[in-house]
Amino acid sequence: MTKKKILFLTDLNYVAKGRTYCDEDIYITGELREHFDVVLCHPKNAATFEKDVDLVVFRNTGGVSGFPDTYRAFVERAKASNLNVYNELTGKADMQGKQYLLDLTATGFPVIPTVDKKADLHRLPDTDTYVIKPKDGADSIGLEFISREELQARTIVDGSMLIQPKIDFLYELSFYFVDDHLEYAMYAPDKSKRWELQPYSCTAEDAAFAERFIHWNGIHHGIQRVDACRTQRGELLLVELEDLNPYLSLLMVDERTRHTFMNDFIAALNKML
Repeated sequence: MTKKKILFLTDLNYVAKGRTYCDEDIYITGELREHFDVVLCHPKNAATFEKDVDLVVFRNTGGVSGFPDTYRAFVERAKASNLNVYNELTGKADMQGKQYLLDLTATGFPVIPTVDKKADLHRLPDTDTYVIKPKDGADSIGLEFISREELQARTIVDGSMLIQPKIDFLYELSFYFVDDHLEYAMYAPDKSKRWELQPYSCTAEDAAFAERFIHWNGIHHGIQRVDACRTQRGELLLVELEDLNPYLSLLMVDERTRHTFMNDFIAALNKML
């Protein structure tokens, strides 16, 4: 039987702090080749191959803010040609920038409180230190910690930067989903080492927290990662919802978890095909 053809978009040369994107995608594509014909390329070269494949899989390309024109052109082609893309391009979270953090704050979701105007600082909890970062940023690029006085003195164009209180959290954790199914969770017990992760055993309450954001986002076909922090009071707050090309830390999980994930991922691709 002729195998279905997959165009796997990645950047094997992308350098990320504490993560090896290329190793993860080399492993994933090695597994996929048992089931599909797979070709790898950077999104900048995608147009050459898109019409010759059955499915485009958008994976570890790094932040699309590094190639915004290329990404916009890809989305336009995908919509105009009804390209089969996994993740499907309907996400409301990082796929569209960081506006969703403002929207979720305004609607009372459990997220780190976020505004984008200094005039709205009264909506945030009292704090001596703020976090500011570009609304269209990714991978902590442009993130700064500044004092209340520095923030007041800083010239910030309203609407271009996110402003959040610095949260005194216990640890960060991530929940990994294929379609709407929770596969596994990982956490960083040392909060100064975000990507030194260990397996995390979810409670029913933890899973419900993460699933609430997956249901809000409404993606039916795609891999998503819900990043959260555990506050000193024990509650979880959303840090971000990665719904385009989340890194999976897949080589850090045990073999059984990794095998289950790949089986579910392959099943999800077949379902989309």
